[in-house]
Amino acid sequence: MTKQELFHIGITEPDRGIYDAAKRRFDRLAKPIDGLGDAENLICRIAAIQGKELPDISKKVLVILCADNGVVREGVSQTDQSVTAAVASLMAEGRSSVGAMTRAYPLDILPVDIGIDSDVPVPGILNCRIARGTGNIVREPAMTEGECLQAIETGIGLARECADKGYGLIATGEMGIGNTTTSTAVFCALTGEEPEQVTGRGAGLTNEGLARKIDAIRRALTFHGWYGKEAEDPEEAPEVLRRLGGLDLAGLAGLYIGGARYRIPVVIDGFISAVAALLAERILPGTAAFMIASHTGRERGTARALERLGLKPLIDADLALGEGTGAVLLLPMLDMAMSLYCHGVSFEETQITAYERYSHDQSDHR
Repeated sequence: MTKQELFHIGITEPDRGIYDAAKRRFDRLAKPIDGLGDAENLICRIAAIQGKELPDISKKVLVILCADNGVVREGVSQTDQSVTAAVASLMAEGRSSVGAMTRAYPLDILPVDIGIDSDVPVPGILNCRIARGTGNIVREPAMTEGECLQAIETGIGLARECADKGYGLIATGEMGIGNTTTSTAVFCALTGEEPEQVTGRGAGLTNEGLARKIDAIRRALTFHGWYGKEAEDPEEAPEVLRRLGGLDLAGLAGLYIGGARYRIPVVIDGFISAVAALLAERILPGTAAFMIASHTGRERGTARALERLGLKPLIDADLALGEGTGAVLLLPMLDMAMSLYCHGVSFEETQITAYERYSHDQSDHR
């Protein structure tokens, strides 16, 4: 895939007529108007994305992109990068945090090695490895242009495979020591925000460790010429990603673009996947309409990234676990809202006078 091919991927907007039909269906149910609030809007958005008034999200998959990041050599993480492969191995066995959480829930989990620094493939992980991690962004670009575009294309391909297998919804996850540092650097370059304002403690840092992380991000932005600047031009976004990001970020950005291309709603997890979502929207405007925000997250920049995407998360629970755990927490809520949508009793089936929608009633937001 070339840059020009990437920029010219065609997507069709979600069907507004289907959204309105879904909203009317909710309004006919024997309950207060917008009684389930934001959850109702999400079901209507999913219907519009899938292009059918009765959408199907019964078959769901969590795609977890795993990769290492050279910036760990700057002491920005509490652990070394060997943890990436170790956790990925647990994912393959269904024993990681997200595997344990969803043991009794109907969800398929697809961990993907897109850039783990390991001598051999991790058993049980889909091997899409492009490189053994990335360069140290403080001193060199994270990836070559070819590696970056290949990672994006890999994500798009994963979305296509999910569509071919009949999944109605994709949740996103990631695993990679150091990736809150790369994500923060990318976010600062895309928005012009100061590292001090958006850098969080990741998996856990002392005050000294946090200061070291902020300094590394500032030096990386300065080295690559993006400190205090905002990369607003869509054609700058892949270069920001190539220089400051990671293979996991690139793969996730591709997954969002693929969701838009193949009309599958994609659920954002925390800060890292939110930054990847912002990258996807910058590269291919309109992809945000196919995204669903799950939670605000503990990382400082999560809410800011979602706000720039125009997306409102349903959950605010101080989450910071990663692996897609925040995204999957949203899924049972969507299932319950969908159950009401499909099986709720209508006013016509009762003796209850139907509520009316007035102009001040909430009608549409992401």
